[in-house]
Amino acid sequence: MICTTVREGQDCVFMTAQGCSYNEGSCLPIIDECKGCQRCAEFASGVYCTAAPDPSLKWKNGNCNMATHIKTATETQKQKLNPIKASKRR
Repeated sequence: MICTTVREGQDCVFMTAQGCSYNEGSCLPIIDECKGCQRCAEFASGVYCTAAPDPSLKWKNGNCNMATHIKTATETQKQKLNPIKASKRR
């Protein structure tokens, strides 16, 4: 349904005919770690995340999995090649 509380006009899964069914009755504003993310949107009542109703829970155990401004560096370890086996593969 369309949100009528803080993110007016946005589609929200927590909105029911009785109002917002989220834990505290409305979405919570973003936290400092969310600044710079493309999923943040400014509304009349403040800046809110469009992906999560409570952004602090997303950052509780490390980086938010929905954050667009965080780059994850994956290190690949080079395996030591046995030259004898490598020559047999060719």
